Amino acid sequence: MDIRKIDDTLSVAPQIAYADVAEAARLGFRTLVANRPDKEEFGQPAMADIEAAARENGMTWVYMPVESGNISDADVDRFGTMIQDSDKPVLAFCRSGTRCTVLWALNAVRTAPASEVLSKANNAGYDISGLAPRMAQQAEKQ
Repeated sequence: MDIRKIDDTLSVAPQIAYADVAEAARLGFRTLVANRPDKEEFGQPAMADIEAAARENGMTWVYMPVESGNISDADVDRFGTMIQDSDKPVLAFCRSGTRCTVLWALNAVRTAPASEVLSKANNAGYDISGLAPRMAQQAEKQ
């Protein structure tokens, strides 16, 4: 499992397996978020199985699928509210971790400088600099 810490409240990961959930719980994650639609790709683990593992390991499960390359402002709003209201730390996953990072970044720039948000994403291994125009737009929603 390739966990990448964004900040003290959120880490992201590429697709996780059923067996990874117990390890995530052992590492202290309290909420597990799936930003990947079920059956997005042939052979991906069933979300119902990962949900069951999360519940078996005492984690809160949040299924918040977002279509890759099609993140709406409503998706960003929902993600921000979920992070705010969830037991922390949160582990969010999708196919590569990028979608989760984009959701976080577009919400984070509403309260933090874009340079700080880009730096945190970059430190986690995600170059989201191409989102700068959309981040500027979201920053206006402070």
